[in-house]
Amino acid sequence: MVDVNTIVGTPITTPDGITLIPVSKVSFGFASGGTDFPVKEKSGFGGGNGAGIKIEPVGFLTIKDGSVRMINITPPADTTVDRVVELIPDVIDKVEAFIEKRKAEK
Repeated sequence: MVDVNTIVGTPITTPDGITLIPVSKVSFGFASGGTDFPVKEKSGFGGGNGAGIKIEPVGFLTIKDGSVRMINITPPADTTVDRVVELIPDVIDKVEAFIEKRKAEK
């Protein structure tokens, strides 16, 4: 039903050298049910099933000069914990830059 190109799309390179990679979220749902019910002459059966799929764009990975960032197109986080989780990549980038700067000074 879905291959990897549905989740992580084909990279797009802009004229200024930035690479954009679309990222999506895929959700599946399946349901089925049945019942036996009495009928005067013989027993009856009723049943059904269904399935659904939802593909929702989440954002883009941007690659520029060896730095990878995620640009979200979803609404901002509702809770503090969600916001902290979103900020972790930025914090890691800043810590790495600080460490590299300190190494260069020594």
